[in-house]
Amino acid sequence: MQQGGSVPEPGYPFSAIVGQDQLRLSLILCAVHPGIGGVLVRGEKGTAKSTVVRALATLLPAVDDEAGSRPAKLVELPVGATEDRVVGSIDLEKVLRDGERAFQPGLLAAAHRGVLYVDEVNLLHDHLVDVLLDAAAMGRVHVERDGVSHSHPAQFVLVGTMNPEEGELRPQLLDRFGLAVDVTASRDVDVRMNVVRRRMNYERDPHAFAAQFRDDDIAVAEQILAARKILDDVELSDKELRRIAALCASFDVDGMRADLVLARTASAHAAWRGASEVGEEDVRVAAELALPHRRRRDPFDEPGIDDKQLDDAMRDAAEQAEQQPDPDPDPTPDGDGGAPVPDSADGTERSASSPSSPDTETSGTPEPQPSGTGKNKQAGTPGAQFKARLLEVPGVGEGAPGRRSRSRSSHGRSVRPTVERGKGLHLVGTLFAAAEQQVVRGRTSGRLKLEPADLRGAIKEGREGNLIVFVVDASGSMAARDRLSAVTGAVLSLLRDAYQRRDKVAVITVRGKEAETVLPPTSSVDVAVTRLRNMKTGGRSPLAQGFLKARDLVLRERVRDPLRRALVVALTDGRATGGTDPVGRARIAARRIASDKIASVVVDCESGMVRLGLAADFATCLGGGYVALADLSAEQVTAVVRAAA
Repeated sequence: MQQGGSVPEPGYPFSAIVGQDQLRLSLILCAVHPGIGGVLVRGEKGTAKSTVVRALATLLPAVDDEAGSRPAKLVELPVGATEDRVVGSIDLEKVLRDGERAFQPGLLAAAHRGVLYVDEVNLLHDHLVDVLLDAAAMGRVHVERDGVSHSHPAQFVLVGTMNPEEGELRPQLLDRFGLAVDVTASRDVDVRMNVVRRRMNYERDPHAFAAQFRDDDIAVAEQILAARKILDDVELSDKELRRIAALCASFDVDGMRADLVLARTASAHAAWRGASEVGEEDVRVAAELALPHRRRRDPFDEPGIDDKQLDDAMRDAAEQAEQQPDPDPDPTPDGDGGAPVPDSADGTERSASSPSSPDTETSGTPEPQPSGTGKNKQAGTPGAQFKARLLEVPGVGEGAPGRRSRSRSSHGRSVRPTVERGKGLHLVGTLFAAAEQQVVRGRTSGRLKLEPADLRGAIKEGREGNLIVFVVDASGSMAARDRLSAVTGAVLSLLRDAYQRRDKVAVITVRGKEAETVLPPTSSVDVAVTRLRNMKTGGRSPLAQGFLKARDLVLRERVRDPLRRALVVALTDGRATGGTDPVGRARIAARRIASDKIASVVVDCESGMVRLGLAADFATCLGGGYVALADLSAEQVTAVVRAAA
């Protein structure tokens, strides 16, 4: 809507945002120092993530270019963007038409000295996230492709927003973002009232509302500009640098990226408040924004740092900051520059970086589980976890980018040419298409005559993420002999594998009188882990219901997301019980899954002296793959387990 037919509707003012102090500060600091490396904003729906980001762009200093002065741009990168669209590519039609090489810039060039905004960044393919983060860190884009070498500046404030319920970023990518902020809706009634009141006032009259906060926004913009001007002159003393190094060491973060980000963020915060040197308060603010997401090394680790942890670390860092470096440390008798660290009062030595206790998830003996066929027992402590072998859907799909099954893709290796555009260049296919027309075009010698119609795109093959539906038999027979502990550990291992391969997951448990969907399809694998650890066990094993519920779930998801292929993974000993002919009914249900062409794998959990082989029988009925629980580890068996077509 426009007022007076010519004045564009103003965006929501930055200064009118209620709350979200950490988010606003992190964006401001990245605007002061783009070299920080961007901000990752994690939060539930309806927390004004996009509103704050769009409002920031209006506060950035104007950009001077060949056309004169212009406002800084907000460039939005769609989740489905190709690499050519992001970094740029050769202008093939101009090459063929005019005979000259020309580079067509992408979105990174358009975002120079502005804001590059990626909504749902967790759904963007990993290799594109790497490209964005590299450009944000270096301030330049280097393109080497199709015989063209090109480089251009790309200094921008990178902001990625995401809803954790839709899936997490891998820890390696989390670390690449300079700052990360978790946002939630306030539970304070007055704050919520103020949010609603301001939004309604804005919708009623955007121009009048924006005018109320214009002076405040101008003041913030002027403060950002002033901070940029003094940033290079802000002093970072050895004392504060030592404090930063001590903080990063105390939280045991990997690599040196955290130290650099803390130093840049602390300097930007000092400049923002108009100080000439970095102080302890600047370092603390930087730590609150730059460290929490770097502590998450595993998909099942809880993110964040509580205030007490940070207070303790700041206290220890303060002691380190007061120390003077030893210019000539005494060498150890072994000459390795370090000393062994006593592990306990008995003087046992260990390295400073080794853990004080063994890893309970990957070693040691799992706690024994209650046996018997009683009802409503907890699943108990999961057994040992491991790197799972690859379970793969057969054939070639066209689903969302991932790392599990083969798929048609906009990246990966070229397998054949196509007349479709927008799929990159298949050079050999283009040359063959042109060669067939040389006689018609009158060529007798000399250079090949090329025309735009000769261009051939490349059909590429990559990897996709799938929907993995776990059907977990939690009946009494599975709980006996501590078997369920091993099964739970195996499912956790498969869930970790699903996280790394960018799958969606669902969990169905089978016990008692029915099967229960304890987790509908989600990309948030850590939620699946929580549900699994709270799983009840015992009772009968209605496997037929479990198979039918898995089938219904997959068919519903086919309607919602027809390109994402599914894989049913059933973990059971096959001993169906309850009702009349439970094994026969389970076979019929399994054949219905096969008739709907749903890929499946049965993980045989049967153990002991007496084995009935029912799990293998169900795998045959399902028309899918089969693997024994003991062979599920990639360390023991390296072969891929493919479900039947």
